[in-house]
Amino acid sequence: MVGVVKDFNFSSLRDPIGPLLMFLGRDFSRDFMLRINGNDIQGTLGRLEMVWKQRVTDRPFNYHFLDEDFNNLYKTEQRTARLFALFSGLAIALACLGLFALAAFTTVQRTKEIGIRKILGAGIGNITLLVSKQFISLVFIGILIASPLAWWAASRWLQDFAYRINIGWWIFFIAAALAVLIAVLTVSYHAIRAAMANPVKALRTE
Repeated sequence: MVGVVKDFNFSSLRDPIGPLLMFLGRDFSRDFMLRINGNDIQGTLGRLEMVWKQRVTDRPFNYHFLDEDFNNLYKTEQRTARLFALFSGLAIALACLGLFALAAFTTVQRTKEIGIRKILGAGIGNITLLVSKQFISLVFIGILIASPLAWWAASRWLQDFAYRINIGWWIFFIAAALAVLIAVLTVSYHAIRAAMANPVKALRTE
């Protein structure tokens, strides 16, 4: 029986789809590819070994799983992803600590100003926005600088693949929203604390 099948990826996505010849012959058998039921893997492997020994008497029975083979093709990418996740987490943690300390320092410096604004009728939301906006503006500047660089680096990395996705704008939008949210949550602690403090004590602060 002879037939033609639709093109499919049988190697890494870094390589274009090439020609592949598949045939079944007793004298030329090298590999069998089978889809098995995962409920009884060991029993299925035992039965496959019996069939193999009946058909191929001169070669031992060795098996491997196709999903593991494909995972091995992308070990470098998986290792790179883990490293990026680790160092990105460390960078975010250090940035939050620095932002937290800077917010505390700024709040102490503006204690009297915050007290005067409260006496004049400013609410918690207004004072929180007052303290937070200067940090949020810095975050937006960082986003404007980092987004083109991230897009360029990702595009260069994807060039190594014969088949690749397009980088959507929504990825950068989500990243920017998360960065702003983390910054707001980090700064808001000191901002809300200063807004809820007694303005009389704030005015007495030297």
